Amino acid sequence: MCGIVAAVAQRDIAPILIAGLKALEYRGYDSAGMAIADGGEIRRVRAKGKVREMEALYDADPVPGGTGIAHTRWATHGVPSEKNAHPHVQGRIAIVHNGIIENYASLRESLRAKGRTFHSETDTEVMGAVIDEHVQAGRSLREAVTAAVRELEGAYAIAVMSLDEPERIVGARRGCPLLVGIGIGEHFLGSDAQALIKVTNRMMYLEEDDVVEITRDTVEVFNLDGQRVDRTAHESEISADSVERGEYRHYMQKEIFEQPRAVADTLEGRIGPHGVLPNIFGIDADPILDKTRGIHIVACGTSYHAGMVAKYWIEELARIPVVVEVASEYRYRDVVVPENTLFVAVSQSGETADTLAAMRESRRRGYLATFAICNVPESSVVRESDLRLMTRAGPEIGVASTKAFTTQLAAFALLALDLGRRRGLDGARYLDHCKELQSLPRYIENALKSEPEVLKIADHFINKQHALFLGRGAQYPVALEGSLKLKEISYIHAEAYPAGELKHGPLALVDENMPIVAVAPNGPLLDKLKSNLQEVRARGGELIVFADERAEMDTETAHVATVRVDGGGDLIAPAVFTVPMQLLAYHVAVQRGTDVDQPRNLAKSVTVE
Repeated sequence: MCGIVAAVAQRDIAPILIAGLKALEYRGYDSAGMAIADGGEIRRVRAKGKVREMEALYDADPVPGGTGIAHTRWATHGVPSEKNAHPHVQGRIAIVHNGIIENYASLRESLRAKGRTFHSETDTEVMGAVIDEHVQAGRSLREAVTAAVRELEGAYAIAVMSLDEPERIVGARRGCPLLVGIGIGEHFLGSDAQALIKVTNRMMYLEEDDVVEITRDTVEVFNLDGQRVDRTAHESEISADSVERGEYRHYMQKEIFEQPRAVADTLEGRIGPHGVLPNIFGIDADPILDKTRGIHIVACGTSYHAGMVAKYWIEELARIPVVVEVASEYRYRDVVVPENTLFVAVSQSGETADTLAAMRESRRRGYLATFAICNVPESSVVRESDLRLMTRAGPEIGVASTKAFTTQLAAFALLALDLGRRRGLDGARYLDHCKELQSLPRYIENALKSEPEVLKIADHFINKQHALFLGRGAQYPVALEGSLKLKEISYIHAEAYPAGELKHGPLALVDENMPIVAVAPNGPLLDKLKSNLQEVRARGGELIVFADERAEMDTETAHVATVRVDGGGDLIAPAVFTVPMQLLAYHVAVQRGTDVDQPRNLAKSVTVE
């Protein structure tokens, strides 16, 4: 994910910009750059690769100045290179940009017809040229930015500076985050509070279609009609060190509660009112995804469960057959690879040994291409894949993965919807699902409110040695994930089954000493699930049911505890119902006194076979 830092100050701001970019490195990027207004000119320092490489260029030839913008870029339009790195300059304008502009090609052609020359392959430089056209027509920088964004289709967060107003920066946002850092005699823009926390903890979060103008002494926010609007400044609660636990007892608890933000970040700038935005999977994605006729998903542990959910989504929405494999098994069998099959590797760390080895093995097996879903941009899985979609979970310290799982689900949902659109998914249904996906952070936020009820249920597990999790359809992988979380951190033996398999063996285990956890969303399989639960109840089993608010469930019978959750729609329900089961595992482990964040025998990143 690209990152933005900008500043107007009474001091040289290059060190601030560089420090801010380093704080955003976890987001993922392939080039970095900054531009500073210096004595009547805009001086740029840009480099392909890491911030440290750009910093070395700056150290060799320092650029003084109190007004500047900086950026880390993840390539969408144009390959990673110095010429495609931000900031871009057009005329007397310099600009940095997060997001994707959908109509940049038509804008570029009309500008070329007017005599404009472009030096990069990016949509961002086109934006800069549009703004410069308005400046040349006599508009102020803010007026020019406001007029320009009215012409844009897509998602953006931008910071713009002009030689004509060298002590002023204008920002704007739509679909991508942008915030203001408020100082004394200095103000900042950033795409993430973490980029600014070392210089100020007072933040002002901009809303959709806001245009902000900052100087050393002022911050003014306007709507697209040019009217001033009020935005409240807040003191940020994050620390300068993103891996601090803060108010939470454990990292795992903190990361569970970070999920609304993490999922929102994963979706930001990738989905808009007209659907999934172009080029989010890489600049070479279109011909590959258009040819895809089969998918093999390979992963381990929690990531494997995310792939299992994705199988339901992709097959239903895109009608493409999907095979999901445990990486350690895939490596050692003779896999049949149908023509035009896409290999998808899923890993939180990007260094999981079996997954990485499986991806390397896939190279000789004739796949169409490799695709990575990962949280760590510098990882081997990402570097070695043809296409990639970075999750934006941020640092995950707890060994038991939580926000990595829900962000992987968000990433897979984007892929499923995009493939569905390419394969003729009904347009109205496609847009409904896109709208549903955009609401996922809100539904996760609501699901977190179930914690007090879950805490009471955790008491039932303190002295238990076994538990059984049940789910149907896309909720079966969620049951698997719930059982994995419980066994990882509480050391209770837990298994998960499709609920319809009860009669084929697991029912023999059911008695009053084994809690049965069931996931009951409101859907076509609800009645089937209720029949399965009656079988458990008839054997005296203790049922814990996570049920959709709209599902009709008998909660009056003894031995049944029900937690109501608003699961949203069918697409997002697996991610929503995952949250209370994470809370259950966490609170059971706390009450049993285990080491929640570092459970015995486990490591965060499994880098050996």
